[in-house]
Amino acid sequence: MLPMSREEVFEKVQEIFRDVFDDETLTISDQTNSDEIDDWDSLEHISLIVSMEKEFSMKFDIKEVNLLENVGEMIDLIIRKMNEA
Repeated sequence: MLPMSREEVFEKVQEIFRDVFDDETLTISDQTNSDEIDDWDSLEHISLIVSMEKEFSMKFDIKEVNLLENVGEMIDLIIRKMNEA
């Protein structure tokens, strides 16, 4: 995969959130976490992770995912994994 800017990764993650939560008006920020989105439960969390793995052609370690506290940390993890590939 070609290197992407943080803004490009953010845009793709925004699209994934809108798809998973079926809400085209959903807007996320780096600080967004599961407390801020009503439908964000453990099942939706798995859907988000799987969708991001597919979109960015990578696999996340469960330990990595469990340490994430917000969307910004997820984006940083995606970029770090892209740079390792």
